[in-house]
Amino acid sequence: MKIKVAIIEDDEDLSEAFAEVINKSEKFCCNNRYSNAEDALKYITDENCLLVIMDLNLPGISGIECTKILTSKFPSILVLICTVFEEDSKIFDALTAGAQGYITKSSFNTITEALEEIMNGGSPISGSIARKVISFFQENNAQEQLSVREQEILNLYLDGYKIKEIADKLFISKYTVKNHIQNIYKKLHINSKIEAANIQNKNLKGRRSLS
Repeated sequence: MKIKVAIIEDDEDLSEAFAEVINKSEKFCCNNRYSNAEDALKYITDENCLLVIMDLNLPGISGIECTKILTSKFPSILVLICTVFEEDSKIFDALTAGAQGYITKSSFNTITEALEEIMNGGSPISGSIARKVISFFQENNAQEQLSVREQEILNLYLDGYKIKEIADKLFISKYTVKNHIQNIYKKLHINSKIEAANIQNKNLKGRRSLS
């Protein structure tokens, strides 16, 4: 039996393209498509869906908020963000909300590979997105804010280990690894807000000194 995938995407042409690629695969099938989060939240359950492909820029409730609600209500549902946005805040908000992966729409031809990676305990992230995550840690010394275990998991994660592989290597459950990764993203997002505030304060001070 194929794994059921729901698509939440307001671009009808793109939604159809996703469904076509998915339905041609051997492992997945698209059984439901929604153009907005409101309808998706009304009908999606963990009985009729295991994977969700989520757009961020939806009319009404955003993709980030929809992800947060879905993963809170149905922890077994796995969400893959597929969007045009590559801003740091969007990435970290989506991952903190509970998404397992974040790819750009230019990668839609490899959508089934991303879904398969999630099913195998991985967290697919487009190359450009991964570089942003790594760059942020390097530029802001974010690892100093992490616990020893979080640093250990982060290093393995950035080295390309999948969640299941990290769990096996550290003799912990994959759910524990996922929780640690979510905490890492939360700390990272807090740091990004602090960094933005510091930059804003510096700019304000600079303007005052010129006045």
